[in-house]
Amino acid sequence: MSDNSVRVQEDQKARTNKRYTFLLVINYLFLFVGSLSSSLLSKFYFNHQGSSRWVSTWVQSAGFPLLLFPIYLPFYVFKCTDRRPFSHFTPRILILSILVGLMLGLNNLLFSWGNSYLPVSTSSLLLSTQLVFNLILSVIIVKQKITFQNLNCVVLLTLSSVLLALGSSHDKPQGLTRAKYFVGFFSTIGAGLLFALYLPVMEKIYKWIYCYEMVMEMQLVMEIAATALATAGMASDGGFSEMKRESLVKFDKGPGIYWVTVFSNVVTWQLCFMGTAGMVFLTSSLTGGICMTALLAMNVLGGVLVYGDEFGGVKVVSTVICGWGFCSYVYGMYLKMREEKEMESKTHGMEMDHNVVLASNV
Repeated sequence: MSDNSVRVQEDQKARTNKRYTFLLVINYLFLFVGSLSSSLLSKFYFNHQGSSRWVSTWVQSAGFPLLLFPIYLPFYVFKCTDRRPFSHFTPRILILSILVGLMLGLNNLLFSWGNSYLPVSTSSLLLSTQLVFNLILSVIIVKQKITFQNLNCVVLLTLSSVLLALGSSHDKPQGLTRAKYFVGFFSTIGAGLLFALYLPVMEKIYKWIYCYEMVMEMQLVMEIAATALATAGMASDGGFSEMKRESLVKFDKGPGIYWVTVFSNVVTWQLCFMGTAGMVFLTSSLTGGICMTALLAMNVLGGVLVYGDEFGGVKVVSTVICGWGFCSYVYGMYLKMREEKEMESKTHGMEMDHNVVLASNV
């Protein structure tokens, strides 16, 4: 990698850089909109007699063509970069992207199983169990430092999940057997664990990546691999002809609403994964996981408001703890960023004074 490439990498990840702040805000908005909307749309699909978990898995990655915009527009339209798309995209990065994409496809399938059986509020809060494993794996894989700030947040968010699990035995949709409820319960836990592994693995790989455009290129390859896995599963379950039959016969809102639901899900899931990848690249895998877990509280409220999920005392307490843990983490990040800016200003001032002294001695 050239010195110029390293300079680009350092510049884009510098917290005092204007582009860094812009990208961070945009990616968090993508994550917020994508996470909330995709969760509600997935539940809408299953609530109205949509039954194919492979379809629900497929829509989570099938929006990969949308990634062509952030990959090609900066070079060919906006002229804001000199790097051509997919330059320096080595075979090693390609293979790693495919392998991680297949893991992501399995994660998507487990999420679909969980979401098909559980209320949105329950599945959303269960996914926050991934934070403990995220922290552990981040320490092992990317040498994440454990501080009071991140440990406190992980403990609080995990506690909210434990409270939910203790009080959710009665929280089963009508007609759902106990066995299927636990299948959904443990599928959601499994999805959380896989995602906990996915985040630090991606942070490790991103250390070789020197610009945001390459992040989107990797994401494109991963989504193609995940879509290939889901498409193979769909083929074994009747393929796209089954989707057409489902829209005409099974889905009780009619084919028009069916296809709007499917394609809306495609777009919102892609926004969610774009936001996740950007957050991990710009911050860390632990910060990305914490942001996603905090957004689960919004999914809980969305499930209550849109679908009338039960919101008793346990879920109220769980949501409050979740919000408190996230706010404490964000405040800690704010203090750290302010300290870094102050240190940078002092260093810059010392360099200026040193240059003045050298100039006066000439």
